[in-house]
Amino acid sequence: MTNSDAALKGHVSDVARDVLIIGAGPAGLTAAFQLHKLGASSTILEADDQVGGISRTVERDGYRFDIGGHRFFTKVQPVDDLWHEILPAEDFLMRPRKSRIYYGGKYFDYPIKAGNAFRNLGPVEAVRCVGSYVAARARPPKDQTNYEGWLVARFGWRLYRTFFKTYTEKVWGVPVSQMPADWAAQRVKGLSLGKAIANAVTPSRNQKEITSLIEEFQYPKYGPGMMWEVCRDKVEAKGSKVVMETRVTKIRHEGGRAHEVEAVTAGGGTTSYPVTEVISSMPFSQLLEAMDPPPPAEVLAAASSLQYRDFLTVALVVPADKVAWNDNWIYIHAPEVKTMRIQNFGSWSPFLVKDGKNVLGLEYTVFEGDREWNAPDDQLIEQGKRELDSLGLMKYYDIEAGYVVRQPKAYPIYDETYRANVEVLRTWIEANTPNVHPVGRNGMFRYNNQDHSMFTAMLTVENIVNGTNHDIWDVNVEEEYHEEKSGSERPTTTGTGRDAPILPRAAIEADRSARSH
Repeated sequence: MTNSDAALKGHVSDVARDVLIIGAGPAGLTAAFQLHKLGASSTILEADDQVGGISRTVERDGYRFDIGGHRFFTKVQPVDDLWHEILPAEDFLMRPRKSRIYYGGKYFDYPIKAGNAFRNLGPVEAVRCVGSYVAARARPPKDQTNYEGWLVARFGWRLYRTFFKTYTEKVWGVPVSQMPADWAAQRVKGLSLGKAIANAVTPSRNQKEITSLIEEFQYPKYGPGMMWEVCRDKVEAKGSKVVMETRVTKIRHEGGRAHEVEAVTAGGGTTSYPVTEVISSMPFSQLLEAMDPPPPAEVLAAASSLQYRDFLTVALVVPADKVAWNDNWIYIHAPEVKTMRIQNFGSWSPFLVKDGKNVLGLEYTVFEGDREWNAPDDQLIEQGKRELDSLGLMKYYDIEAGYVVRQPKAYPIYDETYRANVEVLRTWIEANTPNVHPVGRNGMFRYNNQDHSMFTAMLTVENIVNGTNHDIWDVNVEEEYHEEKSGSERPTTTGTGRDAPILPRAAIEADRSARSH
């Protein structure tokens, strides 16, 4: 019996008998799977035509694509146990972790190692970088409350511009000088040029105490979507019903509880489901907007203020022998191209690609509805081919085919008001519909990884069935996830989450406007 099974040991209460789950991603399907351990089935409504959410695996013409890259590594033991409960050991591959920075036609180690970086930069530029570092140490920026000043003080201007500025601004669309230093302290925890030099001369070891330094990780051989397709099959076999292409439009509530959920199918039909409990991974803002009767105007205003950044991948089929690197992905710091990162799907798993072929996935952060999001697939594929060629990673004429995968609401955007807005929504839900339980990344507007999304669902099931009082809003903290283990299976301190800075709203709107014209 796993630790999570022990926590669930008990009985199925009356209140757990009509559980409706919104979303068939990691959080939703985890909730359904855990409920079955207590003999309780559920109905899962999924708006898409595929399970897995952001952790799905897209298949086109026999090629499989991961959405963003999902390393199966966690410090939350109950989640690791659950992964292996869903999939047998033979369906997992142990993959080497390798990610580097590509800049100026050369590959730089990530995390940065001084010896490697200076060799690649060449003696002249290396001397200039050391001089810039010495100057920054002697006269550090007066303002280190922003990401730029914080980084310059630790690396100097030249290394900052090479290894941090371009990539960060591609990802977040905001000038680095407008990003907060407290996020820098999380993102580049404990790293400085002096420590980078020490790291360069330290013998290699299988370091797992810092997440960014793990040297190997697990990966389902057919991609992360395999996990959730198998999980779907298992919960359906036990009596749960997974209803695809069905979008929740109303959550009717009365007397302090939700009692019915209305949803629209792809064909336009409407179905109503009686409920005693609702576990929701639909976007938090949309959850509040679906409430019937609606919340007060100030609550709806808080919901509409939550923003997301969206994501697209241009996947290009290439000859396997033409790919000169075996990284899982490479970070693209070259300012002359828009792609921020390139996945090497054949390095994730040979089962994702065909014999003699590989697929490179060029990633872009966008806004749903902007000009890139709305661009025709063939235009985006052409752009991707030109960028690969200009980077020197693949000859234009060697690229054989291409596909575009769009992922809306991939990243919650943390602006200055997001905390207050989330608290308004959370407070209203707890006071008016306490049997509605937000879980997961979009469901909680938290920058969760897959494992933490799953863990919020696991704790929620315990709360519903066993009457425990776990605070799922304490799950997922930067300090616990990326640094040394505390010895506890369950993170207990709060934080903003993984790699998510608080961005100035005005800068976000400026970026959105620029991308739309």
